Amino acid sequence: MERISITSVLLLAVVFTALPVHAGSSCSALSQNLKLSHTTITLVDEVPAGAFRPPGAGGAPGGPPANFAALPAFCRVAGTSQPTSDSDIRFEVWLPLSGWNGKFVGGGNGVWAGSIAYGDMITPLAHGYATAASDVGHQGSPMDGTFFSGHPEKLIDFGHRAVHETALAAKAIISAFYGNAPTRSLYVSCSTGGRIGLMEAYRYPEDYDGISAMAPANPMVPLMVSSLWTGAATMKDPASNIPQAKFALVQKAALEACDANDGVKDGIITNPLACHFDPGVLECKAGDAADCLTKGQVIALRAIYEGPKNPRTGKQIFPGFSVGSEAQVAVLTMGKEPFPVATSFFRGSVFKDPSWDFRSFDYDHDVDRAVAYGSDAIDVPPTGLGRFFAANHKLLLSHGWADGLIPPQSTVNFYQALVKDIGQRRADQDVRLFMVPGMGHCGGGSGPSNIDMLGAIDQWVQTGKAPAQLIASNPPGRPVRTRPLCPHPEVATYSGHGDTDEAQNFHCDAP
Repeated sequence: MERISITSVLLLAVVFTALPVHAGSSCSALSQNLKLSHTTITLVDEVPAGAFRPPGAGGAPGGPPANFAALPAFCRVAGTSQPTSDSDIRFEVWLPLSGWNGKFVGGGNGVWAGSIAYGDMITPLAHGYATAASDVGHQGSPMDGTFFSGHPEKLIDFGHRAVHETALAAKAIISAFYGNAPTRSLYVSCSTGGRIGLMEAYRYPEDYDGISAMAPANPMVPLMVSSLWTGAATMKDPASNIPQAKFALVQKAALEACDANDGVKDGIITNPLACHFDPGVLECKAGDAADCLTKGQVIALRAIYEGPKNPRTGKQIFPGFSVGSEAQVAVLTMGKEPFPVATSFFRGSVFKDPSWDFRSFDYDHDVDRAVAYGSDAIDVPPTGLGRFFAANHKLLLSHGWADGLIPPQSTVNFYQALVKDIGQRRADQDVRLFMVPGMGHCGGGSGPSNIDMLGAIDQWVQTGKAPAQLIASNPPGRPVRTRPLCPHPEVATYSGHGDTDEAQNFHCDAP
């Protein structure tokens, strides 16, 4: 697999030339003096406090619109990078006009990207960081995985090159504007952005000093197989179809079976690995009904929990979904065919056949075909991150146990394989995994899901001391609740005294 090239190394040293612009100077001075290789600056604008309005909703795909009202005044720089003739990487860099803390934060994107994730730039800028984000190399719907069909360079841009190019451009722009390079570079993102964070550590270990990768969509090709499998389990025949309301019924039954396993009945399954719920307990006794599952529905749910396997060898292709994720898993089963993020990838890019039917997918040979098509560019193995850690850089992994879009066990598996590769001693210094009970994909769910990942990775890089725990809280509008998050495999255990909605009354223990 291609890693960072000599050309990329040289880029770090020589492709950017810029005359320093002192902090507080106008943005126009920056546009006059900045020159970046194979990059065109398309906009330089001074944005007053609270005045930014993004094109479109500006939030994460599928999430609520982002709130930009509290942003401080900043210099907004937009550009397009074209490292190849078929590249079109659009990015933005935001520079605080006052109070810059001397640091830089990069971010990723969601699903197949296609637009700049402006919402991910809010928190860093509001806390005094310079920040950057990109569209990851193309413009279009984040649900459409066909954009790189016939465009191998765009596949590479999406896989890894776009975010690297953005990091290089951002550092040059920061240096030009403030007259100083950032003292610390951090990366914080989720989902596809989490995968890209792992890719940065793997291919471009010098880009960032610390990386927070939440719910990484990795390896992405097997994840697409998983999404296909999950939808197909409920769509292969009418008897397997599960109405949306029944997913909620199943999740309620799972909670009743396993919620109290940790000694606290609070609507959260703290450790799904210790939950042995079987949907067969809900099987109808006499015909289909709203409060039970048909035999076909039970079989479909068991397949979803089990995850895709090779029918010839029995080898696991990707983990199944955890008990407690059922409400969000329902998203993958809506419509007449599985999740379009996956079906568009297979139909338009892998098979290049508009008439391709998801029911024809061979979970033996077709998996190999998909891996051969895209894995080299977009998947990150748990080996080969040694150079990132050799520089004492830090990797903060996290995943919600109730994630119904990316099976959380995939991140546990990556972490375990990574620790095996680099050794426990190095892992103790430079890697942590925090699983978040009750949290869905990148947030939401029944458990506390507000977590300061940026503060955690920044503090870790600064002090060299790994976080012993993180604190998660409920988002605004919900009852106040805080819980500690423990380094995997430890779990939060109630002390037996005090309010169960207060993190101070829990401690981290082995499961």
